[in-house]
Amino acid sequence: MVSFIRYVRNVRRIGIKQWWHQMQNIGDAKAGALVGMDQFGNKYYENLNPDDEIPGRHRWVDFAQHYNNATQVPAEWHSWLQHIRLLPPTEDKVMQNLSPHWKAPWVENLTGTRGAYRPYNTVAPKINAWEPKVTARV
Repeated sequence: MVSFIRYVRNVRRIGIKQWWHQMQNIGDAKAGALVGMDQFGNKYYENLNPDDEIPGRHRWVDFAQHYNNATQVPAEWHSWLQHIRLLPPTEDKVMQNLSPHWKAPWVENLTGTRGAYRPYNTVAPKINAWEPKVTARV
């Protein structure tokens, strides 16, 4: 349970417009420093003040699209959110030099959307439906 004082303090820090946006998307009022953005427009925040945030919930993402899906977070930002890496990808020299030039661009999982992969069948059907043959009456 989040304290009421923390909630009001964060609303005063971020303003009404940002508060409304956060309540619609993440369901909590959070105030923190913008750490970076990815190529899809997702914004990543961090608040290291232990009085403001619950331990383990001091890093969060503000999705660019309203459809919140974990596959919208690239792998390098996922490792920062889950505390696998200490520094965000914008500051970590290892992560910046890790991506080879031949690596394909990251794409989110499109299952359940219009862009999902749907294979088509090129094999003739094994069962053909019966079609009645009508002859003209004399």
